[in-house]
Amino acid sequence: MIRWIFALLLFFPSIANAEHTYAIAMHGQPRYPADYKHFDYSNPNAPKGGILKTSKSGTFDNLNNLVIFGNSAEGLELINDKLMQRAWNEPFTLYGLVAESIDVAPDRSWIVFHLHKKAKFHDGRPITAEDVKFSYEMFRKHGHPVRRRVYGLVNDVKILSEQDIKFTFGDGYDRESVMILAMMQILPKHYWIKHDVSKTTLESPLGSGPYKIKSIEPGRKIVYERIPDYWAKNLPVNVGQYNFDTITYTYYRDEDIALESFKAGDYNLRREYNIHKWITSYDSRALSEGRFVKEEITHGRPEWLRAMIFNTRRPLFQDRRVREALNLMFNFEWVNKSLFFGAFKRIDSIFPNCTLAASGKPQGEELKQLEKYRDSLPPEVFGEMWHPPSSDMRNNKRKAMTLLRKAGWIYKDQTLVNQKTGEPFSFEILLNAPADEKIALEFSRTLKKMGLTVRVRTVDSAQFTGRLDVYDYDMVMYRWINTLSPGNEQPNYWGTTAARSKGTRNYAGVENPAVDALTYSIAQAPDRPSLVARARALDRAIMWNYYMIPMYYLNRDLVAYAANIQRPASVPVYGIVTETWWRQSDKSTP
Repeated sequence: MIRWIFALLLFFPSIANAEHTYAIAMHGQPRYPADYKHFDYSNPNAPKGGILKTSKSGTFDNLNNLVIFGNSAEGLELINDKLMQRAWNEPFTLYGLVAESIDVAPDRSWIVFHLHKKAKFHDGRPITAEDVKFSYEMFRKHGHPVRRRVYGLVNDVKILSEQDIKFTFGDGYDRESVMILAMMQILPKHYWIKHDVSKTTLESPLGSGPYKIKSIEPGRKIVYERIPDYWAKNLPVNVGQYNFDTITYTYYRDEDIALESFKAGDYNLRREYNIHKWITSYDSRALSEGRFVKEEITHGRPEWLRAMIFNTRRPLFQDRRVREALNLMFNFEWVNKSLFFGAFKRIDSIFPNCTLAASGKPQGEELKQLEKYRDSLPPEVFGEMWHPPSSDMRNNKRKAMTLLRKAGWIYKDQTLVNQKTGEPFSFEILLNAPADEKIALEFSRTLKKMGLTVRVRTVDSAQFTGRLDVYDYDMVMYRWINTLSPGNEQPNYWGTTAARSKGTRNYAGVENPAVDALTYSIAQAPDRPSLVARARALDRAIMWNYYMIPMYYLNRDLVAYAANIQRPASVPVYGIVTETWWRQSDKSTP
């Protein structure tokens, strides 16, 4: 207590109204009080010990997850602690880890991190403010573009003492900026100044987290081992977590082989993302004999926004009526029944499966936000929320042809052509997964009956990423990922600046002043109700502009695991947290 008070006195005039706290929520108050013992979704009595083995697809060639180059190995987040740790049963709240506590300005224009006096790296050296500053500088220079943008808003970093450091933001910061900064992993300066932090590497780096790298087989396997004397093992954020002595990720190039390997007992936990495999391919002796459990666990997080995305940079898709017409022709009911056993729900929001999704007519602040930009939005935005077309494909086709005619396309010689130029309606759908081909091919067959020519092209991951970064596609089957606390990423998804910059996630090329304003308003929301209202307003603006053909989601996690692995009964809103699982049959260790 004396230490941080002394440090604050160094800049006393600026802290008159600062809040000293153990946790920080994006909006409102933290769920857990200052004297909390552990998160509700962890079991404080979970035994330590045993081996967790799981699988990954593809390969890896990098153990430096600071840089965006190469294929980083799975699990690297286990070796480096963060300043603060996220709780997964709250929309967005952080609790002290390396930073035992913080002081934050009422307007969040600056934040001071007070480091835990016991925080140390695996070599025993203490984590200091110098390490925090070094980490900030490295992430700002070499990290992910979104992180670089937020870190770039900092205009002053001041080390107050060995364990206290202050960050002050300049123009352009918002309420989320301090949150992004607080999730920073801390790198050991004394290690990385002897290595090239900007390069990929297969040398195991020094860390500070609950695990360290035990061994690797480059491209094929990585094994982590638990640190018995991990400095933070008894902190409330970690109680009941990181229970396995070793965690192994084995890489498979073929998911069919990976599944057969699981059924043969080569690893003991599998996350499944293919509903067809889940329903048809898990029958085995091990399941019938009760040696592994197959479970569907419902969650409340926003599902991935999977869609066939129009590239509106292409003249073909700049007319909203054309995009609406093609939306009408996606036969979701056939796809769901024929390919997915009717297991999926149709996406009807950019925030599927959560309270951020708009419904009914806009009211209150939601309507107020939209009214500011009425001239830049379709009139439908101010009525009922968009909902998917009916399953009556004959009627949908009539509506689609009417829209296409109004947009200047006519049916001639069994081909849809531009009325002015005679150019046929033709485009390509870009895929990166063979499993998506059946959907794209069915869609192309449907459109062919209307005189449209649709080519389906599947490319490897490297080609797909390259084309995605420069928007080299007509339509792409891909996704966006959201959380219960959307913020700084939204301009990167939908903003005009992102649309005109390479390598962003504005895959649709959205350029709309109303959408721009709404995306930025979310991060400026003063409280949770305002954030929800603004997210719903953005939801309406995106969905009614038909920038994509939304597809499907499941709303539950599919996981199979050995019967001697157990999990807490409580599942947080974001879904399963395997860090809280344990192996019951193994002898407990320290």
